[in-house]
Amino acid sequence: MIEASDARNDAIAWEPDEYTIERSRLRGLMARMRVPRLAELYTAVADDPEGYWRHVLADLDLEWQTPYDQVWDLARGKAWPRWFPGGGFNYVTSALERHARGTDRDRTAVIWEGDDESVRTLTFGELDAMTTRFANVLQMLGVDMGDRVGIFLPMLPETVAVTLACGKLGAIYVPLFSGYGEEAIVSRLADCDATVLITADGFERRGKRVPMKDVADKALARLPGVGKCLVIQRLDGACPWNPDRDVWWHDLEGDVSDDFATVPTAAADPYMILYTSGTTGKPKGSVHIHAGFPIKATHDLAYCFDVQDDDTLFWLTDLGWMMGPWLIAGGLTLGAAIVLLEGTPDYPGPDRLWKMVERHRITTLGLAPTAIRALMPHGEAIVEATDRSSLRALGSTGETWNPDPWWWFFEVVGEGRCPIVNYSGGTETSGGIVSGFTIAPIKPCSFSGPVPGMVADIVDEQGKPTRTGVGELVLREPWVGMTNGLWRDPDRYDETYWSRFPDTWLHGDYAEIDEDGFWYIRGRSDDTLKVAGKRIGPAEVESAAVAHPLVREAAAIGVPHPTKGDAVVVFAIPLPGAELTATSAEDVRRFIGEQLGAALRPDRVVFVSDLPKTRNAKIMRRAIRSAWLGTPPGELSSLENPAALDDIAALRADSSGFR
Repeated sequence: MIEASDARNDAIAWEPDEYTIERSRLRGLMARMRVPRLAELYTAVADDPEGYWRHVLADLDLEWQTPYDQVWDLARGKAWPRWFPGGGFNYVTSALERHARGTDRDRTAVIWEGDDESVRTLTFGELDAMTTRFANVLQMLGVDMGDRVGIFLPMLPETVAVTLACGKLGAIYVPLFSGYGEEAIVSRLADCDATVLITADGFERRGKRVPMKDVADKALARLPGVGKCLVIQRLDGACPWNPDRDVWWHDLEGDVSDDFATVPTAAADPYMILYTSGTTGKPKGSVHIHAGFPIKATHDLAYCFDVQDDDTLFWLTDLGWMMGPWLIAGGLTLGAAIVLLEGTPDYPGPDRLWKMVERHRITTLGLAPTAIRALMPHGEAIVEATDRSSLRALGSTGETWNPDPWWWFFEVVGEGRCPIVNYSGGTETSGGIVSGFTIAPIKPCSFSGPVPGMVADIVDEQGKPTRTGVGELVLREPWVGMTNGLWRDPDRYDETYWSRFPDTWLHGDYAEIDEDGFWYIRGRSDDTLKVAGKRIGPAEVESAAVAHPLVREAAAIGVPHPTKGDAVVVFAIPLPGAELTATSAEDVRRFIGEQLGAALRPDRVVFVSDLPKTRNAKIMRRAIRSAWLGTPPGELSSLENPAALDDIAALRADSSGFR
């Protein structure tokens, strides 16, 4: 493990102070449960997971229309719980209405920044009124309880309101990544038989117009079941128009009431289908219920990040990534102000994020490690020129860390006083499986342990617990927030998550626990490399690569080798200004071997100008592998920069004979 070779990277980097411990919501929950330490909390959860969630629901003080009889009924087995039988719960009541009707009505709920740094804000009262008008308009357009509604929008204040409006009237919304093309929209909305699409005329990105409605129209031409398209004017309104199908939001909102009685929904009624890319080309539609994803998001923000009603929460995300719905449902339920960014973190300048922290007094700042890697070359001075004294916690998810960027985020951005709450889970889990905590010590790049409520384990290839190296991350018990199956595809759900080990959820990540009990994610199982019988996560190889003075960022893949099983190929982006020579790739290759051992030395290092990533900065290693090997790429609809794959494919002819 790379970190173990550096004493600084294997030592405790942060300890909570007395104030942080005293204000902690997790500490308050533990006091309610009468458990003094995290280790005892984990034991209590494993002994009685249902009892744990009862404590949580009481502590979060959510509003139920009808009390539930029990948390779950496992008559069909752990894979298919019957959630909160007897319970009536519509999450919008807890996320919005209880704040809007009380003393919090005039507090800020949403802060939005456009690509050009323009700002809009909504109070809880204003957000409630907009949500109600959207619910009335959607009902006018024929949306009824259980209908599916596609939302193809950038991060706007209206985006928040319309997601809540769908919940308010009992419809099921389908978030769509704002950078999707025609095919990705069609595949998702056709799969769920959506009847309405909500989009915008366009939005701005890096000062340029992105014509969303044009893309939506191409998709709608292939979606005869989508009878109406509700369009929000973000730009000048110049876009294609079908008067039989398309309606402007601004033409209707003034004619509808600010009153709409929230539809009573059962706790287990679906409110969202969140699609995630699959490796076979068909996306998976994770079904999430009212008393599932929103409660899990609220739980994790409260107990991992210690978000409270005096916080201002920003996560660099899109609605089409799970962190978008997570930010909205969890942040608002806790009464926090949530911050949305329409644009990118380095436009109009590389100090954009740090200025946002200063402008809005952000207390919790979350992003993917790749964003820090991209911003680091711009230097420390532009960060230090801003006031970041409001920051209380830093969050990260989406990718594994390398030590240098982690330290830069911790020491430069957070001034060494804010914990980095590393957080990892997935679309299907509604949030974290492992996390850091504001009341627990933190090592660089690590997780303190499982998120409370998640009975997590690491197992070997036979499904037996292991604490000696990399193993599969699994979950032993159900949890509030687990996907309620895949949309109309129960067999795929069973096969993907429950078929390998009896009564055990297989998440698809490799993980490891060090000698001090800190957890690490070592990459996806299908990304994990097995070289001459040795398993290693791509993150370890990539950490070694970026430790070389020529390399800014790297991605490691395994390709078939006749004797080793996998041969490792590293794709590296050079640092700005780095002078590459004929021996540079070999120098980096040998350097990695010195860091990891000769047996794990890559067979090849390839310098590239870019790596394929999603809009949310996740490196698509499987796409790199398919481009390098010339095999079918599978689902690529979330890919931000397809030219990076073309460049890798063009280099394939110069590859070694093992490909």
